[in-house]
This record gives sequence, C-alpha cells and structure tokens, in this order.
Amino acid sequence: QVQLVESGGGLVQAGGSLRLSCVTSGRTFSSYAMAWFRQAPGKEREFVAASAVTWSGDNTVYADSVKGRFTISRDNAKNTVYLQMNSLKPEDTAVYYCATATDSGFRSRSYLYHHNNYAYWGQGTQVTVSS
Repeated sequence: QVQLVESGGGLVQAGGSLRLSCVTSGRTFSSYAMAWFRQAPGKEREFVAASAVTWSGDNTVYADSVKGRFTISRDNAKNTVYLQMNSLKPEDTAVYYCATATDSGFRSRSYLYHHNNYAYWGQGTQVTVSS
C-alpha cells in the first residue's frame, strides 16, 4: 500500500520561510516523479512544483507563481521529497499536498503539471501566510 505523509506546514509572516517534507512508502520512490500541489479555499487544486525522473540535467519544474521562491528537492535514500518555500506571500496560503506519479520513469513536463497524472496523495498540510 502506497502512503505519503506530509509535514512542516504552519503559520508564518509574509516574507518568511517554511520547509515541507513528504515521506513515501510502498513503492520504489526513485522511479517516480514527485510533485507538490496546493489548494486554497474556494479554488481548484493547482500545480506548484515537480521533481521528475530523468537521465541527466535539470529535473525540476515550477509554476510561474513560485519560480525563484520555492525549491523542490528529493532524497531517494530517505524516500522523501521536500519543498523549501522562501519569500512567502499571503497568496501562498493553502493546503499543500504531495503526490507521486501514476507512471514510473521519465515523464514530460506537460504530464507533470496535471493532477490527474498522480495516483497517490498525502493528506495535506496547511500553510498560512499572514500579511
């Protein structure tokens, strides 16, 4: 059984930082793309960042709204994906979810952006940024 457990959310002032973690069990972590999505009240779930499986080169993609402020990374030895969030803004307030791709191996950028391509999700962690 595949399980994802997020941690690290909380309340922070605008301009502050948080680091989210997501531990995965039940599948070969290194074989699957991992991603972070978020959902604010009354809004649809949106893509934040993904860490892809590639042979070489840059394997991360970001939403334009977080590019330059957020960094996704993964530790395959610990089956963990991280989201370092800096320069947080009130509009970053949302429940953040980690997810693991349905299909193993290399996936295109267009694949990574769509939540329908992720089979397993964590329970979510709340991030609140005060102004």
